Amino acid sequence: MNDSEAAYLHRLGERLRLARTRRGMTLRALATQSGVSLRFIAQTEAGTGNLSVLRLRQLVRALDISPTDLLLDRTDAQARADALLGGLPLAQQDEAADLLIRHFSNDPLPGRPGRIALIGLRGAGKSTLGRLLAARRGIPFHELDRDIEEAAGTPLAEIFELHGQAGFRRLERQALDQLIASNTDIVIAAGGSIVATPATYDLLLRACRTVWIRASPEEHMRRVIEQGDLRPMRDNRNAMNDLRAILSSREPLYARAELQLDTTGHSAEDSARYLADLLRAAP
Repeated sequence: MNDSEAAYLHRLGERLRLARTRRGMTLRALATQSGVSLRFIAQTEAGTGNLSVLRLRQLVRALDISPTDLLLDRTDAQARADALLGGLPLAQQDEAADLLIRHFSNDPLPGRPGRIALIGLRGAGKSTLGRLLAARRGIPFHELDRDIEEAAGTPLAEIFELHGQAGFRRLERQALDQLIASNTDIVIAAGGSIVATPATYDLLLRACRTVWIRASPEEHMRRVIEQGDLRPMRDNRNAMNDLRAILSSREPLYARAELQLDTTGHSAEDSARYLADLLRAAP
């Protein structure tokens, strides 16, 4: 176990002890109500016990808290905000999040009007349209995933294999920070999943005029296969259903973009013209 892991277990133990004491529970009472041994709870609170998923489930049920209350490094204010949001209906959760963003988010970053970011699922046409738009405007085009590979010196697949999702997201944020800091006129094609990282996506929206490049699920799949990428279909009979599920889950996030362009049934040249017209007409 390295120092970082040991420090994390220590903080987790402190959070467990705080949650227990705030509820007026003794070690023995928590052991009795959770079914976890008193000795193991004491070890966990001391930072030497490593919780399994099942033990975590038993403890949080007995304490009537969320697993994230133990697992995540959060302040009391963050925990209170999460508890409030979690208790609201889904529609009100979206409303509350929008209120927080409007109230506390910083103003758009300097240079935003000249930066264009294209978002959307793979196969929508982001890279093709991004290159055409950048050529029309005479400004640089960057595909964020390629910048990440260049910075890491390895393909995306190996980044995920070596560093996992967390490592990739760190590199993604670093690459975006670099592009924003270095350019006030640029077209960026962002990865399809950037919208699932709230802080990075919020930065993109603040720093760039953002356009959701969208298409039907069938069009997405057809274009990906035509590009020679057969991975979606390989050993997966439910590939189309999976794609629809991904698109459906991300639609509310993509919809936060300033503008939208549907490329279904349109050639790249026509879509590029529509995109230029859309940007020119928008405030």
